[in-house]
Amino acid sequence: MKLLRVGTAGRERPALLDPDGTLRDLSGLVADIDGTLLADEDALGRIRRAAAAGELPALEAAGLRTGPPLARIGKIVCIGLNYHDHARETGAEPPAEPVVFFKAPDTVVGPDDTVLIPRGSVKTDWEVELAVVIGRTARYLESAEAGLAHVAGYAVAHDVSEREFQIERGGTWDKGKNCETFNPLGPWLVTADEVPDPQDLSLRLWVNGELKQDGTTAEQIFPVGEVVRYVSRFMTLYPGDVLNTGTPAGVAMGRPEPKPYLRAGDVVELEVTGLGRQRQVFAQA
Repeated sequence: MKLLRVGTAGRERPALLDPDGTLRDLSGLVADIDGTLLADEDALGRIRRAAAAGELPALEAAGLRTGPPLARIGKIVCIGLNYHDHARETGAEPPAEPVVFFKAPDTVVGPDDTVLIPRGSVKTDWEVELAVVIGRTARYLESAEAGLAHVAGYAVAHDVSEREFQIERGGTWDKGKNCETFNPLGPWLVTADEVPDPQDLSLRLWVNGELKQDGTTAEQIFPVGEVVRYVSRFMTLYPGDVLNTGTPAGVAMGRPEPKPYLRAGDVVELEVTGLGRQRQVFAQA
């Protein structure tokens, strides 16, 4: 299923995109799309049956904003330097273990919402990523297969980053990762049954119409199942938690000088195979 949330910011309603592209209202069946729903197989089954029976009312999509496909995110765990080609372009050694950092849930915005360049920023960068949404509580998992079994679904994430704040201002990466609007998510949460192999997905990103990133999850150093397993050894993952699994080569930081960092007015578009497309206009905070 392709689950999404539509409406004005803070007042989104749950919806489903059916196979013929019609937007269907889920608000008569479920309160929202969140960790509670994803952990409830009975509720998900009711949605599937209602969709198959043609019982879900259509929504008029024209002019309707698409919000983040997931409400009440508990935490966003991010994996850095998780693509062989991205490590090469930045001159970094591939890590022996996953590099883990966090983004605050309040960085999440809709897939087409405006993204704000922080005041004083000179190195705002783009990063298309595969986001993994947890559907079952995961703690001390023993295998990558178990990791995959705890995934509810997948989405497109844009891990916007400010490289000076991240690398040159001391401390951890957090200052360059947690600026407001720095995690557009969606348009859809695609349930795991529709993504048979998360290591066979293409990721692409364009800036002002120019292709900048063109990668594949096959290049991941630590595949999705292993990432979930690894993180579960250090913290408990709950339904509705999100893992951003890294970005392929092609970021501004990896390009020759002068590096083409983002400026107000730039338009960034990104997509992941089968998970939909985002489009953001950048503006000054």
